[in-house]
Amino acid sequence: MSAQLGPGERADAARLLLKAYESRVPVRPLTAIHPGLTVEDAYDVQLRQVAGWTAAGRKIAGHKVGLTSAAIQRQLGVDSPDYGHLFADMFYLDSQPITAGTFLSPRIEPEIGFVLGKPLTGPGVTVADALDAIAYAVASLEIIDSRIADWKITLPDTIADNASSGGVVLGTTPVPLSGLDLRTTGIVLRRNGRIVQTGAGAAVLGSPINALVWLANTVGALGVRLEAGSIVLPGALTAAVDVEPGDTVTATFAQLGSVTATFAAPSEED
Repeated sequence: MSAQLGPGERADAARLLLKAYESRVPVRPLTAIHPGLTVEDAYDVQLRQVAGWTAAGRKIAGHKVGLTSAAIQRQLGVDSPDYGHLFADMFYLDSQPITAGTFLSPRIEPEIGFVLGKPLTGPGVTVADALDAIAYAVASLEIIDSRIADWKITLPDTIADNASSGGVVLGTTPVPLSGLDLRTTGIVLRRNGRIVQTGAGAAVLGSPINALVWLANTVGALGVRLEAGSIVLPGALTAAVDVEPGDTVTATFAQLGSVTATFAAPSEED
């Protein structure tokens, strides 16, 4: 889909999202403000924000692939994957309290995270290339968030909003891929001790590896290389779950162990 907005309109959309981060007040859907917003426009809006953040000293630590499962696509009303950037300051420690009010409208989803031991340069990356590049897999929880009010997003809206990125909690048990069947790796997601979702790796484009291949080839066509040491979140194994201050969410993966996100209640910060 070709661009429809002019540079000034793209810059305006980027400023609106950056203001939402600063003011903590979400904005109307960008597709309502700029009805012609296309996927190409939206990635330009995302990259304008990324350029500003990196110029301010934030460090890119990896990428995420979003909207890879049928459950998430149904939940958000979209029909194709997208990608966003992960920054080093978006990572939180396993089981350690996350400050209440850090996010605007957080939801959480379990993912099989990858840490790359070798760079991946697309286009032309194959499954074999992707497998060879992964140093290890790790249990992960992604906190998605939206600067768009009430999650009323289309595909261009979420792309422009850095693929609705919020935060990441990585588990502490690295597991080599040898012997792992990522398609059948199951997960049980609990919120405050109660099971709220179950799923398996096949929910992510048939296999999380397929999402990594898609990412490497998609960003490679734009001249971006996935660097060694970077973290890739290939997509959620279940639908996203709403979270609030005071919640504790644990994802338990077969063969990968568990990871916990703890959201501090406001009273814990007094």
